[in-house]
Amino acid sequence: MGSPTRVMNLLVLAPEPVDAGTVRRALPGQDLEDAKILYVSPALSGSAVKFWTSDADEAIADAQGRADQTEEALRSEGMQATGVTGESEPLLALQDALATFQADHILIFVHTDDEQRYREDDVVGEAERRFGVPVTEERL
Repeated sequence: MGSPTRVMNLLVLAPEPVDAGTVRRALPGQDLEDAKILYVSPALSGSAVKFWTSDADEAIADAQGRADQTEEALRSEGMQATGVTGESEPLLALQDALATFQADHILIFVHTDDEQRYREDDVVGEAERRFGVPVTEERL
């Protein structure tokens, strides 16, 4: 009698809503059928001025909308998903999420225009070093 298959805990960080097909395409070959997914929607300010003038309410409301939309989309396709808001700084958002969610894998979606910043900040490498979990980066 073999041991039961362990369900994957997948942490997804994305600046836009995602659906099950997008997640599956980003992780080909992974068994996501019974995966537990925590989707983190960063509270992104439209500009540095908005950020520094503490106009965070709008950013948080937008992030909550994306989190709700993604949770609904993933659940409608049979996935176990929860959507939450997170910090605008990706490593802080991941750190906060990992305080309560033990992820086996982290999937980070980035916009093409954010790719350079993510590479300069080595978000993927730093997340792997800091959290000891495999990280995949995928373009939206």
